[in-house]
Amino acid sequence: MLSVSMLSGYLYCKRKLYLQYVLHLAEPKKESLVLGTIRHKIFEEINNAEEKIVRAITKEDDHEKIVSRYKEEYLEIVEKTIKKKKKDIAKLNIPESDVLDSVKDSVMNEAEERAGNVHDFVQKNKNMIFGEELWEKLTPKILSEFCISSESLGLRGIIDKVEIYDNIIVPVELKTGKCPEEGGWPSHELQLHAYMALLSGKQRSVKEGKLVYLDAGKVIRLPNNPFVEVRSTPINALPAALKTSAMTMNS
Repeated sequence: MLSVSMLSGYLYCKRKLYLQYVLHLAEPKKESLVLGTIRHKIFEEINNAEEKIVRAITKEDDHEKIVSRYKEEYLEIVEKTIKKKKKDIAKLNIPESDVLDSVKDSVMNEAEERAGNVHDFVQKNKNMIFGEELWEKLTPKILSEFCISSESLGLRGIIDKVEIYDNIIVPVELKTGKCPEEGGWPSHELQLHAYMALLSGKQRSVKEGKLVYLDAGKVIRLPNNPFVEVRSTPINALPAALKTSAMTMNS
């Protein structure tokens, strides 16, 4: 079974994929790679913290207070994550304060967005739902590092986030670095379409996916195009050496 990251990686750079999976050459840790890993870990942790935050919300909490709850919790997560990655950061010869500055704005924006979502949901329910009931009924729910696979497609992957509504589900991919002026990078769009294909046919419908370019603060919405086909045997698109590598990884 082929991983979605391998599929998009093949489109991005065939040579790099060959060096990584066939020759097993490790890429030196770059600043962008380390910072990207830290950012992904932070977003995973803030997703996991949302239930605790929502369950603590009371009738007395207005929008400002809800935002404050989110920001305080998220800032603590950022600081703890940076401390845990202290050794990796030290190898890059950059101050921890610079790492904090590089992620703080996007994390605080996420806090404001999620707090607004909760506040709007409470308002729609006429300020009658709080605490445990609020968490149970809140939509959308957000899950992080969502594992999914399909024998028929021959694909497996881990989606950064999925937003779960009553009748639909939306895959969300978080990306660091530069983004194009229009749309997303082709390899990123392919990755997102593969995730939409993997989610299709489940209990909820898939109408669109989101590419979130964190550094640029840009969100790209891609419709689930029925004319985009993910072949049932995508591994056949790879050279023989890569096929063998992929099969070895899955054995």
